[in-house]
Amino acid sequence: MPISLELIGRVAAALGVAFLIALILTPVVRNLAVRMGAVDDPRKDKDPERRMHSNPVPRMGGLAIVLGFLLSVLIFVPMTTQLQGALLGAVIIVVLGVFDDIYDLRAKFKLGVQLFAALIAVLTGNVIEYLSNPNIFSSDPYWRLGFLSIPVTVLWIVAMTNAVNLIDGLDGLACGVSSISSLTLLVIALLLGEPTVALLVAALAGGCLGFLPYNMNPAKIFMGDTGSTFLGYILAVISVQGLFKMYTLISFVVPFLLFGLPIFDTCFAFIRRIAHGQSPMHADRSHVHHRLIDMGFSQKQAVAVLYVITAILGLSAVVLTTSGAVKAMLLLFAFCIAGAVALSVYYGAHRPRRGVRGEDEDR
Repeated sequence: MPISLELIGRVAAALGVAFLIALILTPVVRNLAVRMGAVDDPRKDKDPERRMHSNPVPRMGGLAIVLGFLLSVLIFVPMTTQLQGALLGAVIIVVLGVFDDIYDLRAKFKLGVQLFAALIAVLTGNVIEYLSNPNIFSSDPYWRLGFLSIPVTVLWIVAMTNAVNLIDGLDGLACGVSSISSLTLLVIALLLGEPTVALLVAALAGGCLGFLPYNMNPAKIFMGDTGSTFLGYILAVISVQGLFKMYTLISFVVPFLLFGLPIFDTCFAFIRRIAHGQSPMHADRSHVHHRLIDMGFSQKQAVAVLYVITAILGLSAVVLTTSGAVKAMLLLFAFCIAGAVALSVYYGAHRPRRGVRGEDEDR
């Protein structure tokens, strides 16, 4: 389906409806979170040094994003079996997140529910059937996954669900990164003629942008696991419907560029924890955003740096979908910038940490 004024109008409407609903409902959700006891109180944390804020702040704010997204989708997106399965799995993730924000559930239990929710999406048709072969010299440009398609897709969905959750450590970080990734995916979907994917990510971006003013430093409310796991889950499922369906050599690379920051941070977190003899699910204070704070950045500066990295990676993804020698050079330049920033974060000299108020919800 080519880009048309009608599609652009529907995309804008889907984004606008989700934005307004999230913007209006966030104060309501904030009051509800206080009443239900879904409050992040750093004074009760066993590891207060890991926290970036000093006062209690309501969480569960992701519920406003969810409601904005769902209503917009129900209005603008044609319902299919695949979409029904994705939304059912998303509702399970949201319910799990709400209970976790109130009661702090065990990691193993949460992982089990996430696997179940991912399996629902997979069994209703959201499956990665092909992957492009990263070996450009191979005579077979694609890998047909066959019976591996189900476990590979479940692993991708669960990994992304937790990856977004892990970067939710500063005010506005996870929400802003998800907004940039959604808008980038929207551009790609429009370029590739994927109207359903475009409408879905427009609704998701609208919900995130409506919530973001309340979540920027100093945050009035946190999205909690309700929001971060939902965003990771939905972005993963949408990428399965759109990006992994492209039978081109870029289908393997684009999703990893688009979600580069959460994937990079999660991989290094797991490697770091295992190397120290800890559980991969053990919370620590060595994520990218923590390192930026330790280098002397303020919260707002650290979030801005990570926004820029996400935007660069998103630009790289768009460049890859449109090919061309000049664009390939632009891609290489973008990679160099992203790599330089990443290396400075992980290997740069540490400075004394600034005492600033903010958010850390890493689990």
